Amino acid sequence: MSTAKSNVTPMMAQYLDLKAGYPDALLFYRMGDFYEMFFDDAVAAAAALDIALTKRGKHEDQDIPMCGVPVHAAEGYLLTLIRKGFRVAVCEQMENPAEAKKRGHKSVVKRDVVRLVTPGTLTEDSLLDARRHNFLAAFATVRDAGALAWVDISTGAFHVMPCPTVQLAPELARLTPREVIVVDGSERGWAEIVSDSGAALTTLGAAAFDSTSGEKRLCALYKVGALDAFGSFSRAEIAAMSAVAEYLEITQKGNLPLLRPPVQEGQSAAMQIDTATRRSLELTHAMAGGRQGSLLHCIDRTVTAGGARLLERRLASPSCHLATIAARQDCVAYLAVNTRLTEDIRDRLRGVHDLDRALSRLALDRGGPRDMAAIRNTIAQAAAIPAADDLPPLLADAARDLVGHDDVLALLDDGLVAEPPLLARDGGFIAPGYDAELDEARKLRDEGRSVIAAMQADFVTLSGVQSLKIKHNNVLGYFIETTATHAEKMMAPPLNETFIHRQTTANQVRFTTVELSEIETQILNAGGRALEIEKRLYSSLKETIVAQAGPLGALARALSEVDLAASLAHLATAENWTRPRIDDSRAFDITAGRHPVVEAALQKSGAPFVANNCGLTDAPIWLLTGPNMAGKSTFLRQNALLAILAQMGSFVPAQDAHIGIVSQIFSRVGASDDLARGRSTFMVEMVETAAILNQADDRALVILDEIGRGTATYDGLSIAWATLEHLHDVNRCRALFATHYHEMSALSAKLAGVENATVTVKEWDGDVIFLHEVKRGTADRSYGVQVARLAGLPQVVVERAKVVLEALEKGEREGGGTRKAIIDDLPLFAATPTPQPMKTNESEVETRLKEVLPDDLTPKEALALIYDLRALLDD
Repeated sequence: MSTAKSNVTPMMAQYLDLKAGYPDALLFYRMGDFYEMFFDDAVAAAAALDIALTKRGKHEDQDIPMCGVPVHAAEGYLLTLIRKGFRVAVCEQMENPAEAKKRGHKSVVKRDVVRLVTPGTLTEDSLLDARRHNFLAAFATVRDAGALAWVDISTGAFHVMPCPTVQLAPELARLTPREVIVVDGSERGWAEIVSDSGAALTTLGAAAFDSTSGEKRLCALYKVGALDAFGSFSRAEIAAMSAVAEYLEITQKGNLPLLRPPVQEGQSAAMQIDTATRRSLELTHAMAGGRQGSLLHCIDRTVTAGGARLLERRLASPSCHLATIAARQDCVAYLAVNTRLTEDIRDRLRGVHDLDRALSRLALDRGGPRDMAAIRNTIAQAAAIPAADDLPPLLADAARDLVGHDDVLALLDDGLVAEPPLLARDGGFIAPGYDAELDEARKLRDEGRSVIAAMQADFVTLSGVQSLKIKHNNVLGYFIETTATHAEKMMAPPLNETFIHRQTTANQVRFTTVELSEIETQILNAGGRALEIEKRLYSSLKETIVAQAGPLGALARALSEVDLAASLAHLATAENWTRPRIDDSRAFDITAGRHPVVEAALQKSGAPFVANNCGLTDAPIWLLTGPNMAGKSTFLRQNALLAILAQMGSFVPAQDAHIGIVSQIFSRVGASDDLARGRSTFMVEMVETAAILNQADDRALVILDEIGRGTATYDGLSIAWATLEHLHDVNRCRALFATHYHEMSALSAKLAGVENATVTVKEWDGDVIFLHEVKRGTADRSYGVQVARLAGLPQVVVERAKVVLEALEKGEREGGGTRKAIIDDLPLFAATPTPQPMKTNESEVETRLKEVLPDDLTPKEALALIYDLRALLDD
């Protein structure tokens, strides 16, 4: 729809001017108590929000579409629009409409865009998940070097790391940002990778990524002369951080959030886990979507939002640094032993608020008195958290940061009421006695009548006229009234210097005084004056709090650290987890390991989980055979999860665990296709297998399941065979390799580092019973037909499958290793006559039962029938 400005009203001309600056965003145009949208914005928003589309006037002889949302409910609509992929430019009124009227009837209220709302720049509680970070990332390349920077403006966390192009996908999978910025013109190259991470893609001009001007931009942001105090950054890292800073300038309209100094991360500091592996292991999100069913959901016992976010970061980035892992484990071990202290800490932490996000909102002028109260209450709760003298170093450091905020606490205690309102504009949040001027204004506002009564008593005493009254009307306002007899006295010296004559009526004379006029003005303006004083005091308190952002940020981090350690200790105690031994060897020995998510699900039904050992120290590769449904995939995944839990600093669900540092984890478990890119299930499997074989080092842990399915049997077997040899000879990593190709078990005799293992089952009366026990050895067969029967395939199909299987196996045996053609010997299903039910000799019990109509039996007859059937059975 055209938006040319010919013959448009001044208001619409203003709208079109503002909209021209944000062509790719919906413009929320403030009009009184509503945000209005026009033209194509209105059509798109009405459809996305399911609200009425109306019209307002005409433009070029066509109706102007219009829709709007109330200002007080705007956050909910913003959230819906952001989730549906829109960006929103928020345009506010920059002056009181009364000011515009003074300039003339054609003047338009001044308006301007104060904020561009995008997925990566959200700060409001209602728009965010309290237990997850909301990262905005930027990827930059300078010559052949790449770097990734990311920030959460709701908490101030700012990080940067070197990131070669090939590492971008796994790093985005680790961070799961909401929005990724790339240089304009390169978006086609990164669209697929960014989309796979679930983020929105945004472009900025090349100037935003310029490392030279970017260094100056960052120095100005942090008010430093050089970035050396924060670390030694490459040109690519500076370019990525510069793009983040520039984008925040654009979206926040210069009102920058509180950003902590950038933290530089190294590529080798964390365990490398690629996108497919994270999805396969369901670390933070289940394959079905959402957190439910993920490892994160299973182990999350944190009681604070900051602790929950820290848990997700640690789980997504397990450490490869032995000292770091040991320090975290020491905290969990200490609190696991001191259970009373742990429960006391968790009780206190339940009263803690989200300090980081409260600080960020205040710094961005999107906060309110409740954020200040949250900071006050959190400081008080933190100071009351019990401590001990023998704390591990990491907890001891956190304990020191929990205290020392008495000045801020005293200021907020004195300045704020116990339960302040949400918004500063509502007033009533400054405590009585904090400011004398405010107390006076409130007294006039709330107790104007008593103030006037006190003044009347003073005037009676001064004049000696007992009948003197102070009254009020809409014409004169407040005035003093007395009878004509007494008026002569008040108009004579010296009282005439105080009482000023205003009006004479038939029976009364009215006066005023300078003091009464001043009080009248004060009473009439007291409400507005009180609110203005509160706003001024609010600004003063906010500035004091923001000035203490450094110590308060340290307090927030300390609370998160304590919460995470206490939650992992609580988990370890409740679920009988043990501390793993982590060292620099290539050991991987698990005794009685358990899958935490599966075990938790089984506990709800009362079923036990069968624990299993895994030893990859002597033979680093286990070739695992056994039937479907026996638990091979569970066993594979559980060992990968144990390594991740151990290196994030947690205890693990096992009787004992000894794990040498794992640098990478790769998982190829489960079947999926990618039809949007033209990839079959087999193609996806081969692409992921190729990535493993090309990247895994000798410190990696690889879990592979059913490599080679989806193609001809010998093709699949050949691929699986060659893959296992490559893992053994070239990658030289630790691996669990599950397969149905029993022929591969011969590799254990040819490759020194391969050992056979199997998941045991028992067969009873044609049925298969899964024991879920892993032991050394090889499965004799896959029991696929039995599993198909359990799945509910029609009995005739199962019986036919048995016949075909027996013929195929016979052909294999008799053909000297080549399958005998059986199409003539064994007619296909379509060529056979309709199968008839199998005839069997019917017992007397069965004959008797067929005659019974259960609905017709009385209880007595049913009991008699049971005795009859038992007698027949005995005979």
